[in-house]
Amino acid sequence: MTAIAASDARLDVPIAAASAVTKVYYDEAGRERVILKDVNFTVRRGETVAVLGPSGCGKSTLLRILIGLIPPTSGTVTQHGKPLSGIHPGAAVVFQNFALFPWLTVAENVRVGLNGKPVDAREVESRVEAAIDQVGLTGVERAFPKELSGGMKQRVGIARALVGGPELLCMDEPFSALDVLTAESLRSEVYRLWSDGATGLSSILIITHLIEEAVFLGDRIIIMGSHPGTVRQEIVNTIPHPREYRHPEFLQMVERVHDIVTGVHLPEEAPVSAAGHLASGPIRPVPAVGMGQMMGLLEILADRNGQEDLFAIDALTDYEFGRTIAVVKGAEMLGLVDTPGDLVRLTEMGREIVAAQPSDRRVLFQRRLLTLGLFVEALRFLAEEPDRPRPGDEVRHFLAERLPGQAIDELFKTIVSWGRYGQLFEYDSRADELGLFAGREDESAASG
Repeated sequence: MTAIAASDARLDVPIAAASAVTKVYYDEAGRERVILKDVNFTVRRGETVAVLGPSGCGKSTLLRILIGLIPPTSGTVTQHGKPLSGIHPGAAVVFQNFALFPWLTVAENVRVGLNGKPVDAREVESRVEAAIDQVGLTGVERAFPKELSGGMKQRVGIARALVGGPELLCMDEPFSALDVLTAESLRSEVYRLWSDGATGLSSILIITHLIEEAVFLGDRIIIMGSHPGTVRQEIVNTIPHPREYRHPEFLQMVERVHDIVTGVHLPEEAPVSAAGHLASGPIRPVPAVGMGQMMGLLEILADRNGQEDLFAIDALTDYEFGRTIAVVKGAEMLGLVDTPGDLVRLTEMGREIVAAQPSDRRVLFQRRLLTLGLFVEALRFLAEEPDRPRPGDEVRHFLAERLPGQAIDELFKTIVSWGRYGQLFEYDSRADELGLFAGREDESAASG
């Protein structure tokens, strides 16, 4: 073998790999609980791998086994083709809950990422400074975690992971504790850090329960089943970067992955004509905001010639900033506003709704709801038995199957609120039953 061929062969060896890995835990009574069973998994050089699946399927356990944080019960784990002994030397982890030391400053928290690394003392400060600059935190080096927003805390976590110069960045649901817009921004930042080559990072492994996140970042998407955790399918994501959430190809991939994750392939037409003509798009969670809050946002924009800075909008409300962002996101999902940069701008549909009479607003809003896959599928579900209201727990189970990992009670309340206002659903709170709208007006649905 030539030197060039030998080099190419080394590049083909996975950075990290699991072969026939099984993980078993035992409870206090000695009963066996199989978390993972016969899992085969690899992360190769120069790729981003997204592991997707419902809560409890063993995604995080697989990550921890792959980098040596916990051992498998059986099977083998290798790094660069050699049996893994201890912690993977080229891996770093970003956790969901930030995992920062509250008594340390930003710079000191980042410096922790160099503990145990053979780094000359004179190089430590330059590495810390470079990592902080890479994640956009220059100027807050002396701040403590309590002084930072959630997004800034996670940037510190990313800087701490990068400061040691890892070849593999592992991220365990890193954005799930953040608001929607901050999470979207950080996903783009992570992709930039990986693709621009400045960090020396070779590959990323991200654990997620969000389909859009997996499609946005993953070159390969590994879909896991549960009880026990197994690899159900691998999808090669060929959508070119930079990826756009609203691009038709992106939406098609999201829908394809969704069908595999849920194991549900809906028929071409619903069994009841009232829902059968509706086309179902990707099923995405909606932010937990009230109709009154979104209408208030539209009225603020209408009073300001149709557009306003996001931070100026926040100053006009009594909301926490995260709540303001959620209200804007909800209106954006419905096509009522656009958000170029920090600007929030009314769309034509937003202008039409804010100018309409209250009764007409409901009709217009209903049309917007029917552009969201979540509401179309809920409508189809209820239309299967149009004369029988469904118990709330049946609807919550329906939602949990399609959006694993979401806060289902909160999502159910939001769907009820929006659906009642848009005259899609009727809800009996005393009986906890949800049914198709049958003609009763319900002004209370606009509250919140």
